[in-house]
Amino acid sequence: MEPMVQTSEIRQAFTTRLKQACSDAGLEGYGVAARIARAVGVTPKAVSKWFNEESIPALAKMHSLAAFLRVSPEWLMWGNSPASSADSSGQALRTRHPELISISPWDEDTPLDDDEVEVPFLREVQLSAGSGRTAIEQSSQGKLRFGKMTLRKHSVQFDQAICVPVHGNSMDPVLPDGSTVAVNTGATQVNDGKIYALEHDGQLRVKVLYRLPGGGIRLRSYNQAEHPDEEYSAEQMRLSGIVIIGRVFWSAAFH
Repeated sequence: MEPMVQTSEIRQAFTTRLKQACSDAGLEGYGVAARIARAVGVTPKAVSKWFNEESIPALAKMHSLAAFLRVSPEWLMWGNSPASSADSSGQALRTRHPELISISPWDEDTPLDDDEVEVPFLREVQLSAGSGRTAIEQSSQGKLRFGKMTLRKHSVQFDQAICVPVHGNSMDPVLPDGSTVAVNTGATQVNDGKIYALEHDGQLRVKVLYRLPGGGIRLRSYNQAEHPDEEYSAEQMRLSGIVIIGRVFWSAAFH
C-alpha cells in the first residue's frame, strides 16, 4: 500500500509547480529529465512520470528535488507555502504565493476592507463532568480574513465559509499537523476523492471521502501507512455521530 494517495488532482497540481520551478531555474528543453534524474537519484523514466502527471516523488526524493530546483519542499509538495530559496548571501531568489490572498497585519480592531470577509474557526471543546467527550463549537475569537474574490472563485457563499484546524499526522504530507483548512459548508455532497471536514462524535476530522453503496462513506488519509481506510455504512454514520461539515477549498501550513 502506498503511503500517500496520489489523486489526479494532486498529481496535476504538483506537475504544474514542477514545470514552473524548472522554467524559473532555466531547466527547459531536451535532456531536462536526465539532469533532474542524476541530481535526485532516480531514473529518467521516473522524472518523465512526474512531468506527465502519472506520479509524484516519495517524500525523501521530494526534498532532494526541491533542493535541486532551489524551491521550498513545502511549496513543491502541496503549494500552500511560499516557494523561496536563498543564495549564499542569504538573499531570497524567488517567492511565490499559490493562493492570491492578500495578507497584512491586523487585529480585531482593524476594520474590514470592502473586499474582505471574516471567516470563523470551528474548534473542539471538552465537555464538563470529566467524561473525556468533546463537542464542536464556533470559536468566539479565532478568525481569518479572506478576499471576496477568492471565495467567489471557489463558488463559496460568504456566510458558508468556516476554518478548521488539522491535528495529527494522518494527512501528511499534504496537510501536516498545525495546518488550517477553509471549508465550504454549502458543499456537503460527497464528490469522490475530494477533501472534506467532518464531525465524528464531537471530533473534528479532515479526510478524503468516497461514497459507498447505501449512503455510506469511506474515509481515507494521505498517511495510509499509519492510518488505514475507515468505512461506515449510513447506519454506522448515524450511530457514530458522523456529519459532513463541508468540502475543503483552501489550505495553509503554518510552521
